[in-house]
Amino acid sequence: NGTSLFLSGLGEVDGVDLDPLVLGNEALGRSWVIEGDQYPCESGQYDACVSNYVLEHVSDPQAHLREIHRILKPGGCYVFRTPNRFHYVSLVAALTPHSFHRLVANRLRALDEDAHDPYPTLYRLNSRSSVKRHAPPAGFEIETLDMFESTPSYGAASRPLFFAGFAYERTVSSTELLAGLRANLLVALRKNS
Repeated sequence: NGTSLFLSGLGEVDGVDLDPLVLGNEALGRSWVIEGDQYPCESGQYDACVSNYVLEHVSDPQAHLREIHRILKPGGCYVFRTPNRFHYVSLVAALTPHSFHRLVANRLRALDEDAHDPYPTLYRLNSRSSVKRHAPPAGFEIETLDMFESTPSYGAASRPLFFAGFAYERTVSSTELLAGLRANLLVALRKNS
């Protein structure tokens, strides 16, 4: 995993995931396969927690944030990148059955046939308003809440789709008035002391 490899250059990194592949991630000092929102970590153990494209799959935002809060040291930081529920990709995902995602998502991104199927998405902590609503009750202060567009990966299999996505990217990146339609949220939350 690129994220954990990058982070391991900054210090010791532990990891949790629903997927047993986490156990083979050599960038991690310790790793666990989990079910639900409980982490097998001591309270107040970590300076920082990082999630990269995880929150779109979380069913209970408050339980998730409370568990992150529990394992962070006072003043610790939770940084995450997640899709914006108001981006066209997320809107299509929210309006179609998961069987449709399994059928088309990897093809549209031109991924290898052996790539894992997409995980089910819920989008319950995937907008600026949901972060502002859920972070403070869980004991977090919002340090940064940025929106950014990215390369139109869902157009990788088709030149016309790629250019349509490219035009969209240029349009929503041209003004802050359209920031709420950008593909991703990049958020840093600080645990209240």
